[in-house]
Amino acid sequence: MVSRKMGASRHVAEDPCIQLHEHFRGPLMAFFLRRVKQRVEAEDLTQETLLRAIGAQSLDHVSHAESYIFKIAANVLNDRGRYRQSRQADRHDPYEETSHAIEDFSPERVLMGRQSIGKVARCLHEMPERARVAFVLHRFEGLRHPEIARRLGVSVSAVEKYIMATLLHIKSRMSE
Repeated sequence: MVSRKMGASRHVAEDPCIQLHEHFRGPLMAFFLRRVKQRVEAEDLTQETLLRAIGAQSLDHVSHAESYIFKIAANVLNDRGRYRQSRQADRHDPYEETSHAIEDFSPERVLMGRQSIGKVARCLHEMPERARVAFVLHRFEGLRHPEIARRLGVSVSAVEKYIMATLLHIKSRMSE
């Protein structure tokens, strides 16, 4: 299939797995790189193809080894497509260290967050009930000003004033 490299031992050169790898790795990589976006993925697919070919025991009984290998490659590519489709892989976001830094969840950071939430809750309880309800409905429940006004039986302008007063109160108390 492939001639032995200089300096390689006779035992290594006769190993059919190594011969298969040396002969087909380049063409398989080219085949996969034309079909997938990332080089790492093409390398994985190439390795999977070679593993399946080696698992076929012997290629001696195959009259057209190259056609057989590329048929395996096409099947590996189809299997990958079915796998990705069944798991909706294209809809997943990749994990990025910068977006999910571990230090964001240090015990100190968690404690600081809990203390801040407690301080905001105390600020809210210091506000009149209507202002507090308007703020909670808007910020935490996601309701729009007209809906809050309807629920509280006040004007939209009053709701805007309640929310602004609550924000200013929280801001002044948090900066203390």
